[in-house]
Amino acid sequence: MWQSSGKYVPRVDQLKKIAPVIIDMGCFARIETNGGAFEQVNLLYGENPNNAVREWTKPFNEAGIQTHMLERALNGIRMFPVPADVRRLMYKVKKAQGTNIARSFCGLNDARNLELSVKYAKEAGMISQAALSITHSELHTVDYYMHLVDKVVEFGTDEICLKDMAGIGRPVTLGKLVKAIKDKYPQIVVQYHGHSGPGFAVASTLEVAKAGADYIDVAMEPLSWGMVHPDVITIREMLYDAGFDVPEINMKAYMEARALTQSFIDNFLGYFINPKNRFLSSLMIQSGLPGGMMGSLMADLKGVHDGINYSLKASNQKEFSDDELLVKLFEEVAFVWPKLGYPPLVTPFSQYVKNVALLNIVQLAKGEKRYSMMDDNTWNMILGKAGKLPGPLAPEIIELAKEQSREFYTGIPQDAYPDVLNKYRKEMKEKYWDLGENNEELFEFAMHETQYRDYKSGLAKKRFEDEVKKLKSQKSITKASVTMKEKQTLDRSSYNKDKVDVPIAITAFLLYTLNTKLISEEDKTPKEHNIWETIGYWRNQTTLNISFNDKEYPVNINKLRDKEYIFEIFENLFNSKLEYIDKGELDFTVDDNTYFASISKGEEGKTKVSINESDFLLSRDDLLDSELAVSGEEELSVDEETNIISPIPGRIFKINVKQGDKIKKGEIAIVIDAMKMENNIVSKKDAVVKKILVSLHDMVEAGSPLIEIE
Repeated sequence: MWQSSGKYVPRVDQLKKIAPVIIDMGCFARIETNGGAFEQVNLLYGENPNNAVREWTKPFNEAGIQTHMLERALNGIRMFPVPADVRRLMYKVKKAQGTNIARSFCGLNDARNLELSVKYAKEAGMISQAALSITHSELHTVDYYMHLVDKVVEFGTDEICLKDMAGIGRPVTLGKLVKAIKDKYPQIVVQYHGHSGPGFAVASTLEVAKAGADYIDVAMEPLSWGMVHPDVITIREMLYDAGFDVPEINMKAYMEARALTQSFIDNFLGYFINPKNRFLSSLMIQSGLPGGMMGSLMADLKGVHDGINYSLKASNQKEFSDDELLVKLFEEVAFVWPKLGYPPLVTPFSQYVKNVALLNIVQLAKGEKRYSMMDDNTWNMILGKAGKLPGPLAPEIIELAKEQSREFYTGIPQDAYPDVLNKYRKEMKEKYWDLGENNEELFEFAMHETQYRDYKSGLAKKRFEDEVKKLKSQKSITKASVTMKEKQTLDRSSYNKDKVDVPIAITAFLLYTLNTKLISEEDKTPKEHNIWETIGYWRNQTTLNISFNDKEYPVNINKLRDKEYIFEIFENLFNSKLEYIDKGELDFTVDDNTYFASISKGEEGKTKVSINESDFLLSRDDLLDSELAVSGEEELSVDEETNIISPIPGRIFKINVKQGDKIKKGEIAIVIDAMKMENNIVSKKDAVVKKILVSLHDMVEAGSPLIEIE
């Protein structure tokens, strides 16, 4: 009665260990084994996804447990449209590799895109399961979805899935939809797929089960809950209590699978999971974004955060904290979503809408207009090349398309993408690349061209191993140098927000300066600065002179233990503890209140300590400003008049100009691979290319100069 998600366990060696244990659990009827991002992720790791699928599905096939794949109709298993011949080959390859069921969804719920999915799946001998991309708006009613159900049943689908990818489907409405399907098509199998993110999932599961759903998608710890599915134990107990006939769970096997997965997280996957993905959040209701994309979303936010704040600071605007930027993004998604025609927020359209919102925030911070940076795939969605949008476009979007001479497409989406297999087959033969069993390597090359080339060249493997080595090194340094919470785990929402007086600022200043020193140019690694081991400060009790408003104040210091001090300031005692430290950042507790302080360079060689929107200029008579690691030291003011600047972090995917070229305003100079999209970076004026400052495959940060122009 259950389905467990295999997409989080991509490596073949781990799949071999976990699969037999999951089989022994005795409670799963179906397992999602591949599709979606699964194969792209394998290629990015430098591994062959065809081997992974075959090894992963084999034990389930032998045990009689059905295996699922997830595919995106017109987009296949990638983020943009796929030619029909590649789509057709996909089902043949995946069936031969051991996948039984093709769950097919169109992110726009356009029946025309699902027609070939149903046809090709059945032609390959697979079970066709057509999915409804569930979202919540005034347009997405039971009648709206039943119209799509009627079409896919007409095409010959075997099953229907309610793909509640963001978990924002309202429980009662979902129950009504299942009942409507079962009343009209009692022979059709119905499966419910709902994520936990906003908190509706358990209630939704009960409602759809009561209405007649046949299968429920679940997960298991340590990957359940958060932005994934509810755990199988909870769902099993709830349905059993409600009177349903549900299978028992072999808890010994459950715990073994749990331990294997946890070891995989500890040794590998955990380096790429943002801790916030572990939490449910009702904020997801407002944005409607799916939990499955929260990992990439948090990475995207982290990448552009500094650039946004740099632009805000330059225009004397208040900078965003982590949580403020997250809320700002959710608000912007809610703002732009209806203007883009209410596309259901599922891959890839959730990425498109999220990217538009995030880039709007980036551009607005720089004083640019909304929608001034949108990638070609987003435009294809807007123009109708990906299918028919559920709602109308806002007038300003239509006007922008006209300004850019973009034409709207009214034909069948698939017709816009001609067959390509012969082209890829020819190149593979020229390179002496094996087409693979059942043409599976040909399929992989045609489906994921860029990633496949990197995989074949060995570049993907090297890039991945370098990244893991870097992350493990960072973790080791964090543990060795500052043994406290890592930055991404901090939740500052509960901190004291009251206006602070000078003693709190002096406390922050001392905690910071007593525990850090300048970040070395060689490795850029923050190192603990232990003043008690330096000349003149060998005792745990001492006095330092702090300068504030041109006056010096003696501060008595008693170090109790690592990170804990008593400061005597203005004849009052302040019990303080260092909670977290990084370059320019400090989290600390004074008595029972916790604060966040930003440390940056001030005027006349002083240090600026900012707490709760109050600024204090401080200095220590024994410490030179050049010895202090503060934020803003390495910020360079790049002149946008003479440079084309990257607004986002990412990898240089394409360089369209060379030195000496003339480039016009609005012309695409560079394409950056970021946020799962190819983002066009354009020139803001007519100019001549003086110097190319980056190379192909270079990783760049937000604010990095890409091209020098004149």
